[in-house]
Amino acid sequence: MRCDPEWSVDCRSVDKPAPLLAWLFAAWPEAKRNTVREWLSGRRVTVNGCVISQFDHELQPGDQVEIRAQPLAAPDTRIAGGILIRHEDDAVIVIEKPAGLRSIASEAESEATAYAQLTTHVRRGNPRARERVWIVHRLDQETSGLMVFARTEAAKNALQENWEAVTKKYRAVVEGAPPAETGVLISHLDESDRFRVRIAPEGPATRRAVTRYRVEKRGGPSTLLELTLETGRRHQIRVQLGEAGCPIVGDKRYGAQTNPVRRVALHASELRFSHPVSQKEMRFISPLPGEFGRLMKAV
Repeated sequence: MRCDPEWSVDCRSVDKPAPLLAWLFAAWPEAKRNTVREWLSGRRVTVNGCVISQFDHELQPGDQVEIRAQPLAAPDTRIAGGILIRHEDDAVIVIEKPAGLRSIASEAESEATAYAQLTTHVRRGNPRARERVWIVHRLDQETSGLMVFARTEAAKNALQENWEAVTKKYRAVVEGAPPAETGVLISHLDESDRFRVRIAPEGPATRRAVTRYRVEKRGGPSTLLELTLETGRRHQIRVQLGEAGCPIVGDKRYGAQTNPVRRVALHASELRFSHPVSQKEMRFISPLPGEFGRLMKAV
């Protein structure tokens, strides 16, 4: 892990095991002890790119300890666009995206996107700053939930190269129900139409899509499903559930007849991946949106 002078006030290497706070006192003897403690509580200390605020975190030889010029966002910080930051370090940002917000720009909309809001966030409101974020994956505008963005190009490449190994779970309220309590949906998708994905016979123009599902709750005309992606195709869950005869509530594009919550009832509920720098397992779970719960209670 190389320290980045653009983000840091200072960066030093660890030469022997030591608790973090004691090591900071020794490594920066010129700093007042209260100042060093404020670095920790203010989330300005990173170890190998990850924010560490525990005073007794055990450092190892070769660790890179950085004091940042600006603090990283604390977990559950809300920024413009209704975005909730679940985690931020020098390599990745994990957010909860609200339904209705685009992941990245389209020809019709270039400003009100998750990408644009996070770019503003990492630049601390200074449009001339060089800091930026990289897109790792996308969520449909109509879908809410967890997304990960990279803070460096190297982190983006590492995450995308191992994307098939990332655990990606969703929860959806559907009209009707699938035929069994658990199952696998396997299709070949034609993504040539910009606005609508179609299931088609396997061929050079199609891509294989695999989604595992589990029924969480049945309730008359609707069912709550947990869905696990084994592939990540555009509109994969939506088109497969529509084809299976149980379209997602509110998803009129793929066959839904009702829209009581005025949105597509699909939520990215879990992400689990290896951190691209530390290799530590990162796991994030986002609770069921309130409108989904109200919908199932009403049913």
